[in-house]
Amino acid sequence: MHTVFRIAEVRKIDNNRALYQVDLKLTSHDDPQLRELTDYIREEVDDVGWYRMGKLLLKIGQFDKAEELYMALLEQASNDSDRAHIYHQLGVMKYSQGQYEEAVAFYEQSLKIKRKTLPEDDPSLAPTYNNIAAVYNNMGDYSKALEFYEKSHKIKEKALPSNHPDLATSYSNIGQVYNNMGDYSKALEFYEKSHKIYEKALPSNHPSLAISYGRIGQVYSNMGDYSKALEFYEKSHKIFEKALPSDHPDLATSYSNIGLVYNNMGDYSKALEFYEKSLKIREKALPSNHHDLATSYNNIGLVYNNMGDYSKALEFYEKDLEITKKALPSNHPDLATSYNNIGQVYNNMGDYLKALEFHEKSHKIFEKALPSDHPDLATSYSNIGEVYNNMGDYSKALEFYEKTLKIDEETLPPNHPDSATSYSNIGQVYNNMGDYSKALEFYKKSLKIREKALPSNHPSFATSHLNFAACYEKMGDYTTALKALQNAYQIQQKAFEEGNPAFSFTYSRLGRVYRSMKDYSKALEYFEKWLAIDKKTLPENHPYFGISYSNIGDVHRLMSDYEKAISFHRKALNIQENVQCDPLECATTYINLGETYRQMKDYTTALTYYQKGLEIRENKLPKSHPDLAVVYHNLSKLYLSTRQYNMAMKNVQEAIEIAQEKLPSNHPYILEYKETFEKIRKKM
Repeated sequence: MHTVFRIAEVRKIDNNRALYQVDLKLTSHDDPQLRELTDYIREEVDDVGWYRMGKLLLKIGQFDKAEELYMALLEQASNDSDRAHIYHQLGVMKYSQGQYEEAVAFYEQSLKIKRKTLPEDDPSLAPTYNNIAAVYNNMGDYSKALEFYEKSHKIKEKALPSNHPDLATSYSNIGQVYNNMGDYSKALEFYEKSHKIYEKALPSNHPSLAISYGRIGQVYSNMGDYSKALEFYEKSHKIFEKALPSDHPDLATSYSNIGLVYNNMGDYSKALEFYEKSLKIREKALPSNHHDLATSYNNIGLVYNNMGDYSKALEFYEKDLEITKKALPSNHPDLATSYNNIGQVYNNMGDYLKALEFHEKSHKIFEKALPSDHPDLATSYSNIGEVYNNMGDYSKALEFYEKTLKIDEETLPPNHPDSATSYSNIGQVYNNMGDYSKALEFYKKSLKIREKALPSNHPSFATSHLNFAACYEKMGDYTTALKALQNAYQIQQKAFEEGNPAFSFTYSRLGRVYRSMKDYSKALEYFEKWLAIDKKTLPENHPYFGISYSNIGDVHRLMSDYEKAISFHRKALNIQENVQCDPLECATTYINLGETYRQMKDYTTALTYYQKGLEIRENKLPKSHPDLAVVYHNLSKLYLSTRQYNMAMKNVQEAIEIAQEKLPSNHPYILEYKETFEKIRKKM
C-alpha cells in the first residue's frame, strides 16, 4: 500500500511474444525526484480535503464524478465563500466539457456571490472575469469576451507592475479575441504589447516567449503573410528546442504550427513532414486516447484531403474521430468538427449523400452545444450549403449560405473576412445558376470587405479575381476576364513559389479564356501548365485530371486534331466514370466528345454522347441554365447536318430562348445561335 517504485529497466524476454521483464526499485521518502514530483502535483491540485479531490478529478478528466462531488459539497456549504468557490469549479468543469452556456452560468453565480462583499475592481475577481471572457470567446461572442478581458486587465494594471508576466498574458488574451474577430492589426498590437513585457521579464529561452512568438506567427498566417508567419514560428521553435526535452508536447505543437503554414502555402510534402514530426512526439509522450493525438491525426488528414488522397484523408480523420469519441462527451463541439472533416472528404469525393450525413451529425451537435449565432454554427451551415451547391440543388445551397451570412452579420464586425467568404459562396451559387449579374454583385461585396480587412497581397484577393474571371468569361467579356486573371496571377506570384498548386486554377481559367478567344495555342499552353502542376502534387486518379484532360481534348478538337481530342477525352472518362467525381464534369466530357464525333461526321456516336451529357445537365441544372443552351445548340447543328430540320429548329429555339434570358445581348453565344437559326430557317 502507498508504495512508489522507479522503473529501472525494461527487457524483452521472449522474442516470439510481447513478454517483458520490468525491474523496479523501491523509492525512499527522501528521494529528491519523487519529492519534486509530489510537490508539483501538490501545487497543481492546491486545495484541501474534498476540494482537492474535486480538482484532481477535473485534472484527470473525470467530469461526471467531479460534478457529483461538487454538487454534494454545494448542498453542505455553510458560507458564501465556499459556495462561490464551488460554482467557480463547476464553471471550470463545464468549460472543459465544451458546455459553454452552463460554464458561463456557473461562473456568473460565483461572481454574483463574490460581488456581495467585494467591489467590481477587487484583485481577487480578475481570474473570474478572465474565465468568463474565455468562455464567451469560445462561444463566438467577441464583444462580451472583450468586455470581461478588459475588466480583468484593468484590475491587473492597477495591482501589478507594468512589466509583470500576468499583464502580458492579459494583453495576449485581448489579442486573441481581436484575431478571432478578424481585426489582425489590433491583434498584432496587443500581442506585441504582451511580447515586449515577456522580453523584459523573462530569460530569452523561456517557453512563454516561444508561445508569444507563435501567436504573432498565427496572425501573420491569417493575414496571408506566410513568410512572416514562418519567421515567427521558427523563432518560437528555436526557443522550444533549447528549453524543452526533444519529446515535449509543446515542441509537437510548434511543429504543428509550422506544418499549418506550409499547408496554407500549398507545400503539402513540407506540411506532412512537420505534422508527422509533431505526431511522433505525441505518440511517445501522450496516452493513446489523448485529445492532442487526435489533433495530429486531424492535421495529417487535412493535408491528404488537400492533396486529393481521400482514402488516406479518411483513414486519419477516422483515427481522430475514434479518439475524440473516447476522450470527450458526445455533445462536445470538437466531436462536431471531426464529423465535419469527414463530411468534407466525402464532398470532395463526390459522395454527396455521405457528406450530408456527416455534416448533419456535426450540425446537430453544434445546435445542442452552442448558441444559435455561434460562428462554428455558421461554418456548419456553409459546409452543408457547399454540398447542395455541388449537387446542383442551388435553392438549398442559397438557403444554407444565407443562414451563414445572417450569423456573420449578427455576430461579426462588418468587415470580417468570414463575411467576405459568405458573399463569395453566394456569388458562386448564382454563377452556377447562370445568373451572372447576381454573381458579380456578391463577388463585389466580398472583394469590398477583403479590401478593408486584409493586406493587399493576401491570397484571398487572388480568389476574388478568379471569381470575377469565371463570371466575365461566362458573360463573354473575355478582355475583362483576362485582366482579372492577370491580377490574380500577380498576387499569387508574391505569395507563392512558381509551381505551387495555387497556380493550377489560374492556369485552368487562362486556358478557358484563351480557348473562348480562339487562341488555341495559348489555351493549350496554359491547360498543360495546369496539368503539369497537378501531376506533381496530386495522386494519379484525382478528379481534377478528368477536368484537365477534357479541356485539353476540347482544344485539340478545335484545332481539328480529332484523334488527339478523342484520346484525351477517353483519359478524362477513364477517371470520371471510375472515380467519384462531380457528374457535371462528366457531362462536359460527354458533350465535348459529342462535338468531336459530330465534326468527324459520325452523327450516331455524337448523338449518343450528347444525350448522355444532356441527361446529366437536365437533372442537375435549372431549366434556363446557359450550359443547357450549349447542348441544345450542339444538337441543332447535328440535326441540321442530318437534315432533320424540325428537330434542329426546336433545339436552336430552346438554346436562343435560354441565352436571351441569361446572357448579355452581345454575348458571342447569342450571335452564334442566331446564325445557326438562320441556316436552319433557310433549309426549311
